[in-house]
Amino acid sequence: MIRAPTPEAALATTEAVLEGGIRAVEITYSTPEAQRVIAELRGRHGTEILIGAGTVRHASEVGLASDSGAQFVVSPGVDADVAMEASGKGIVFIPGALTPTEVMRAVALGADAVKLFPASLGGPGLLRALREPFPEVGFVPTGGVTTGNLGEWFAAGATAVGVGGSLCPRSEIASQRFDAIRERAARFASAAAASPDTEA
Repeated sequence: MIRAPTPEAALATTEAVLEGGIRAVEITYSTPEAQRVIAELRGRHGTEILIGAGTVRHASEVGLASDSGAQFVVSPGVDADVAMEASGKGIVFIPGALTPTEVMRAVALGADAVKLFPASLGGPGLLRALREPFPEVGFVPTGGVTTGNLGEWFAAGATAVGVGGSLCPRSEIASQRFDAIRERAARFASAAAASPDTEA
């Protein structure tokens, strides 16, 4: 996920991540002018990459994200209004949940997948436990995912993973060290490709 202090920094960071081999990006709504960033990325790359909006907390943001070209929206929690708007717009909805009760609510509201957040609190063991009662749910652990534990998350049953600070540290974005971000993205892409539990 891309969280940057300016639209220009968000665009430069995203390009570095894409050059490193990652093909799906989430522009958070905590980034100024997130809709413009999404629209510009969609114009540059078309359908060659997946672009989503993150930190979506209000129903009004769903329509803005969809109109800008986002293919999915990610929320830190489970909100009925956001879910209803996503359903109406026909956009993939990935709400955040941590407990079985929250997962059940997310599923009842039509979630296409569930963001396990903050995943660092329970680690891969929590994901394995949740997969038992919810084998049909696609889980996307976010928070605490690194190149060192990526394989563990997929082995525990993750459908995908969300990576923020460990991929794009704020200090490197601020100092415009996009080369370092590009190299880190390449390491994440290689780690994902090397995991026997990821799908091609």
